[in-house]
Amino acid sequence: MPNVSILEWAALTHSGTRKERNDDSLIAFASNPAGARKLPLEGTKSLAENDLVFAVSDGVGGGNAGDLASSLLLKRMAEIIPETFKIAASGFYPDCLDHLSGAIDSVHKHLNLAAEESGTHGMGATVALAWFTPENLYVCNVGDSRVYACRNGELKQLSRDHTSAWAQWKRGEISEIEYRTHPRRSALYEVIGGDHQMISPELLAFPYQPGDRFLVCSDGLIDGVWERHIRDALCNGSSPRQTTEILLKRSVSNAGIDDTTLITIHVTREPDDPAAPASEK
Repeated sequence: MPNVSILEWAALTHSGTRKERNDDSLIAFASNPAGARKLPLEGTKSLAENDLVFAVSDGVGGGNAGDLASSLLLKRMAEIIPETFKIAASGFYPDCLDHLSGAIDSVHKHLNLAAEESGTHGMGATVALAWFTPENLYVCNVGDSRVYACRNGELKQLSRDHTSAWAQWKRGEISEIEYRTHPRRSALYEVIGGDHQMISPELLAFPYQPGDRFLVCSDGLIDGVWERHIRDALCNGSSPRQTTEILLKRSVSNAGIDDTTLITIHVTREPDDPAAPASEK
């Protein structure tokens, strides 16, 4: 059996100064035929017997029910993603991107229904999710929470912000500083729930490899760090915990108004030496 990948991760969240309640939520869980098992905010785990999923959600709208929206969203995703194992056990092999698309549609309807039943109309949330299987990374995002990858010192945003200002920046029509000060930088045209009828998530398959480093974060982090800061922190060889602490500290020091949440993930391989200590399963 070929060597399988090991993921090491660390996650942190910080309430912004705008209000006492943190509208961001995060989750890390192992997905297998038994369902989802929540993981700690820091750890190391092999992909030999589990898929590993990391996600961040930022609640918006709904009469100050953003925290409810983000937590409900991630809870439902943890219920739906492990269903791929049950489908495979029945003799079918689901496409992970199709499954993610269906999961987002289901969660979208769930949030709109929950908002209607609770009287929190407009309640919604963004999401940025990284789903690691033994073969691939599957990325899903809605809104302006992000997923980044660093490979060989080069930073790449795998997600896509659902704002017209971000699209202008990426097309080269405005500079990064113009984007960061754009009056409609946070005007989302896609959000999960929010009384929207339709949802069009961004979906991507990314073939990861040993040495890759990933960042999943809410937009609060971006308020206080530039692309070069993310590249320098994510690509410099520090541990996930050090990287997460460095980025959070810089962001909160420079901005800190919005809630700030991030997860850093590093990919390595199990050792070739059969006598080497086994990684946690």
